Amino acid sequence: MEKVAVITGGNHGIGKAIACLFEQEGVSVETIDITPGSGFTGDISDPKMLEAFHRHVMSRHDHIDYLINNAPPLSKGIDTCTYEEFSRALSVGVTAPFYLAKLFRDDFADGSSIINISSSRDRMSQPQTESYTAAKGGIAALTHALAVSLGPKIRVNSISPGWIETDGKTYHGADCLQHPAGRVGTPDDIAHMVLFLVSEKASFITGENICIDGGMTKQMIYHNDYRWYLGE
Repeated sequence: MEKVAVITGGNHGIGKAIACLFEQEGVSVETIDITPGSGFTGDISDPKMLEAFHRHVMSRHDHIDYLINNAPPLSKGIDTCTYEEFSRALSVGVTAPFYLAKLFRDDFADGSSIINISSSRDRMSQPQTESYTAAKGGIAALTHALAVSLGPKIRVNSISPGWIETDGKTYHGADCLQHPAGRVGTPDDIAHMVLFLVSEKASFITGENICIDGGMTKQMIYHNDYRWYLGE
């Protein structure tokens, strides 16, 4: 039976890399993105748009196997983020993944998977990133709740990418050396983990969050130690 994947934010960056890798594996891919492209165009903060997307997918397929919640929320901080902007970030980052899981619940084949794309910011922050960080923390927690509710038919896991270069820029020096892996990440680093997690090889993994950040969140940093220096 043909495998079918649904991907949000599928026109750029990590979402596009996931879509391309699935297609290479012979999976039929349906995407939704706010910017026009080859898939369905729509704003996933709008529940009516999510319902229309669900109808669109199921008019073309009799089931789905994979739901990849990847679309990124707005990133603004406490100084400038309005109530409406914060609410919209949560709508894109948490509410839409929940509602898509609910809409497609009866359409999943046995042994299906949901993969939520969180962020290493679910456990660490820069200043003025509250809307993005809250949404990414929310989807990480939503992951284990859905895993308990939807198992054993559907496994649910999340991935927390660290610094992933999505525009093809090449980095050298300190940008690479601050990662124990010695480089900045690429979208394919995340796409390959998605492919593993939806496979039978990962059939005993559910409710888990996997951080893929080149070890960056594991490296302790002290001022003036190992050449790290905080400027005045």
